[in-house]
Parts: sequence; C-alpha cells; structure tokens
Amino acid sequence: MELKGRTALVTGAGVRVGRAIAIALAGAGMRVAVHYGHSAAAARETVAEIVGKGGDADVFQADLTEGTAPTRLVSAAVKRFGALDVLVNSAAVMLRTPVGQVSLEDWDNMFALNLRAPFFLSQAASGVLGERNGAIVNIADLAAFETWPGYVPHSISKAGVVQMTRALAHALAPKVRVNAVAPGTVLLPDDWSPEAGERLSATTPLGRAGSPSDVTDAVLYLLRADYVTGETIIVDGGRHVRY
Repeated sequence: MELKGRTALVTGAGVRVGRAIAIALAGAGMRVAVHYGHSAAAARETVAEIVGKGGDADVFQADLTEGTAPTRLVSAAVKRFGALDVLVNSAAVMLRTPVGQVSLEDWDNMFALNLRAPFFLSQAASGVLGERNGAIVNIADLAAFETWPGYVPHSISKAGVVQMTRALAHALAPKVRVNAVAPGTVLLPDDWSPEAGERLSATTPLGRAGSPSDVTDAVLYLLRADYVTGETIIVDGGRHVRY
C-alpha cells in the first residue's frame, strides 16, 4: 500500500503508543483521524504536532465501551476525510488485577475496550476499507503469549485480539488485510518504577527496552506489505524466546 494521500483512523491516539502511531502515519503522508476517549488535551496536542509539520489531522472523541460508539466513530472519520484506508486499533486499558481480586467491573471494562471495541470498529470499517483495498492493524500485547499472574484478564483480552486478527484476516480477504503488532516493553506502565524497567531490560535477550518507534516501524511495514495478512509481529526484544 502506498500510504501518501491515504486516510487512517487511529484509536487511543492521544497518548503513548497510539500517539506515536498517529504521528508516524502522518509522517508517511497520511491524513489521520486522531481518536481519544478521555485524553482530550493530549489528543489535541497530537493533532497540533501533525498539523505543525504540514500534515492533515483532526480529533474525534468516543467512549468505545459504549455499544454504538465504534460505528459512530468510523462514520465521523469517513465524513470528515471522505475516505478511510487504514484502521489502527490501539486504544486499550491495562489494569493490574491479580487473581482473587478481579471484579466483574474490571473484567467487563477491559474486554469492552480491549477486544469488543476493536472487533466492532473493524466490522464497521470493513465496507469502506474493502472499497479501497485497505488494511487493519490491531495492537495486541506480549501478554497474549505469556502468563502474567497480575494481569490475567488483560492477557486473555489481548490473546483474543491475536485470534481476532487471524479470523478477520480470513473473513475480510481479499479486499482487506488484517494484521497485528504485539509490543513488549516499549513504554513502562505509568505506575511502574524505574527499577522495574531496569529488571525487564536485564532479562530481555537484546539487553534493553524498546521504544514506541519500534512499534511504529512494525505498523508501517504491515501496511506496506501487500502479501501479509493474519500475522502478529511480536516486538519485544526477544523476551518471548527466553524459555
């Protein structure tokens, strides 16, 4: 896919990896619909950075845990830009919920945002993406492939994203390609200490933490790789091959 002049919708694009993806796509010449749930100021900063560099972007708010929000968000992005070529499902929540302390509310909130919303966004966008031989990239997580006792519901939701990627790649072929990126340590959770980051780096085969640009490189590759679909690229410095 030639990215220049095309349009992307990136969810959760106000902060962290979602913000990095939105800026990277704009740097490749794409128009970007910058979605946010609650980080309004951060989303406006993302748009301002893109526009300040000569790009085209606009901000879109939606609480993706609401049932009709995915469909409304896709419609709003298409109305604003007149087209949609790429959907990046980045919005997610990662809560520490040790077994024995998981509430129904925690479970439902994580699955609503991490798994249900990406599916219904993909379903809502599939028609317009199919008209333009578009692509979907889902942001999964290394947790989908490992067992983290403090994050079991999160891990299950992200494993669902990996399987959803495979299933949608089959269901939407040949008109829409669907792939995923599963980051490892590219940004520490906000409540983690620097010491925790140092321990992770020391136990990573490549001997260091990654950065958001490692994820954006993988996203750009998957968008440009016209013969790749149903794939999940793990971007974790080799942590998944330790054992």
